[in-house]
Order: sequence, then C-alpha cells, then structure tokens
Amino acid sequence: MLIKNATVCDIDGEKEVDVRIEEGIVTEIGSGLQGGEIIDAKGLYFMPLLADTNIRVEDSVLNAKNIKAVSNEALNGGIGHIVLNADSIPAIDNEIVLEFAQNGLHNISGAKVDLMLNTLKEDATLSNIAILLKRGAIAPYMSTIAKNDVAIKIAQYCQMYGVTLFCKAEDNSLISSGVMLEGDVSSKLGLAGIPDLSEVLHVSRMIEIARHFKIRILFKSIASPRSIYLIDKAKQEGVDVRCEVSIHHLLNSDEACKNFNTTAKLNPPLASSDDMKLLQDALKNNQIDILTTLHQPSSPVNKEVAFYDAAYGCEGLKNAMSLYYTKLVKSGMISMSKLVELCVKNPTDAIGEKRGAIKVGERASAMLFDPNKVVTMDEKLSLYCGEELYGEVKAVF
Repeated sequence: MLIKNATVCDIDGEKEVDVRIEEGIVTEIGSGLQGGEIIDAKGLYFMPLLADTNIRVEDSVLNAKNIKAVSNEALNGGIGHIVLNADSIPAIDNEIVLEFAQNGLHNISGAKVDLMLNTLKEDATLSNIAILLKRGAIAPYMSTIAKNDVAIKIAQYCQMYGVTLFCKAEDNSLISSGVMLEGDVSSKLGLAGIPDLSEVLHVSRMIEIARHFKIRILFKSIASPRSIYLIDKAKQEGVDVRCEVSIHHLLNSDEACKNFNTTAKLNPPLASSDDMKLLQDALKNNQIDILTTLHQPSSPVNKEVAFYDAAYGCEGLKNAMSLYYTKLVKSGMISMSKLVELCVKNPTDAIGEKRGAIKVGERASAMLFDPNKVVTMDEKLSLYCGEELYGEVKAVF
C-alpha cells in the first residue's frame, strides 16, 4: 500500500513525502514512489494515532463489554492506544480483578488497551504492587489521599521497578463535600466548593517525594495554574515530574456549570475563567507535557439528576482528533506537530514506549486525517454537543 500526496506530520514536523506500508510496517518513505496499491491522500494528514492515558469506561464499571466499547470509540476518534484508570468498579488493586480486566482485552479490534494498577485498596492500605506489575499492569496509580508512610512505600516500588507513578493530587478532607470549584460561580449556585489548594498542596508534597527518591511522577489531570508553575519549576531543577491537563480544562471554565449543567461536573473541577486563560498560556509556553480527553462516560440515570448527586465526568472520545485540531491547532494555540508530541510521544513515553515519529521499519500506527471536513458533535454528554468541528479520521493503519 502506497500513500501519496499526504502531508506527513510527526514530532519532527510536516513534510510532503510518500509512505509505503507492507503488512502493517512502514517499509519506504520518499518522493515519487510508485507501484502497488495507491491511496491518493491529497489534502490529508498522515500522522500517528493518538494515545490517552486517562480513560474510564462507562460508569467506571469494569467489564468486557465496556472495555470493548471504549476501545472502538477511541479508534474511531483517532486514538490508537488508551490506558484505563485503575479506580474503577471493581478497582484494579488485586490479581483477581487484573486478570478479569485482562480477559476483557481479548478480541478487541479498536484501540490498544493497557491497564494501570491502583496502589491503594479501599481501606487506603497498600495493594500488592510488585505482583500486579509483574502480571502486566502498565503503571501504578495513586491518589494523594495516601498518608505519607504509604506514599513513600509506593515511591520505593516505583524506584525499584523503574515505572512512572500516575498521581492524582487531591485532599480527601477538602474534596469530600465539594462538587465544583470553590468560587463565585459555586456561591451563586449554592453548591459546596472544592478549593484549588486541594490539588496544589499535594502537588508540592509529591514533588518532594519525586526529588528524594529520584522517581518519575506524572500528575494526572491538573487544573490549577499554580500546580503547573510548581511542576515546571521542579522540572527546571532536575526533578522528573510531568504535567497532564485535559482538553476540557483548557476550553471551559466553571461558568459551564451554570444552570446546574451536570455535563460540566468534572473531577478535577473546572477552573475559573482567569485560571482557564492561564492554563492556555501554560500550553503555549510548553509547560504542559500531556493532553487527555479525560473521557469518563456515565449513563443518563447518573447524569440527568440534581447537580450534587450527578456523577463526575463527561464524554470525550468521539471526534477526539477533530476536537483537538479545531480548538488547539486550527485556532493557532499549538502546531500539529506539537499536538503529536502532547498526545503521542509524551503519553507513550510515560509508559515506557517510543512513539510519535513515522519511520521506516516501525509499525504503522497511523491515520489519515482530513482537516477540511466539517463534522457536528452529536455526543449528548459532551461539553461540545451541537458544535461544528473541523476534521475527520478517514482511515487508520
């Protein structure tokens, strides 16, 4: 198969070259290639499939049906590799649940699915991290509700096995009663708020643990500009910490919660309008390492209720590539090559893989993307439902 006239885009930039794929492997890249089945991709991007390391299944219920559904939806949206969150129902905190989830990976035809492990059991004690890593979990996940002695033991396991710690910075005593960001909007709605200190305090704490044990930490779905500043400063000092931010927190503020819009009830909560602009500035200033769709679908019965009782999360996989392209690339916030870095290279690097470049000899985990096609977002539980987006995934390899 020969792909001609496409704009090949990867972490090294954009170039007009032909790409030959044989049995799923890129065998030749050059100009004026001929022979074999030819796909004329004029006007299209040929680029790596995206990766997302912060995905949940419907209602967080872990079963084969939900895993298959999220895998298919991811691939349709241009995402070829996903990592499922470990704080599911049941949580992946023991060998039985891990094996159960791994059985659900058989015969999936969509995006590749990996599993992280939950380092904390329901009673906040330590799970058997070593066994779960040896049996195929890709990375350990920890909420900072863990006490210091437990967090230190988790860090020692990460040091021992050389894996990235996926860390959700949150304070149990501050998040327990709140349902959105503490601020003017929550006050007007009469809803209990969560202060952004809930995140910032624990980002600072975990940076020092990363510094002491010389481990790598990926802070999951950061929402506070102050947290990003602390992470960026630590990186400059040589601490191996990374920052992940969701597309929703870059594009929406807590104003989206007005009229008790439960689709905008996210975890972490959406930031204020001023902080949303600071998050966008951080993206432009290369202070954000990874982007995520923060896909967390819920059944209508768990969303179409009072705001306080509604489940957290919104849908983000359908037309994911179109959303990224429209809101970030076409708007001029970042380049297409930067998008590949944030959504392919850096997330796969966090789980010990090297992707993001289209090279001879490597498997063609790629897509053809038409940036001129206009699609309408029809995902009901999406923050962008009804919006027109640019771009459509035409084919995947």
